[in-house]
Amino acid sequence: MDEKGLLARLAGLEEPAVLATIVASRGSTPRKTGARMLVGERGVIAGTVGGGCGEGEVIEAALALFRGGGPRTVRVDLTDELTSWSPAVCGGIMDVFIERANPERFP
Repeated sequence: MDEKGLLARLAGLEEPAVLATIVASRGSTPRKTGARMLVGERGVIAGTVGGGCGEGEVIEAALALFRGGGPRTVRVDLTDELTSWSPAVCGGIMDVFIERANPERFP
């Protein structure tokens, strides 16, 4: 199945998926409270919580749910100094809650 087909199955919640939702944001952030992203077991993504390294942290945490982890809140800190090597310089902080979108599809 190609990526477009996988994305359609994920968006239809036909395959196990993890839902990531921004539940709080402070300061300058790429997305605000209520933004959502679905993550599939094979890394297929629908939606976004902001991109970059912050979204990468959320994806890693989401993939842990496929390995038996539980729902939790991920704090994405985007307050690095402008002179740092990190691209996380928006200036804000987001709390992103991750949970199984369709627990009945998980083994």
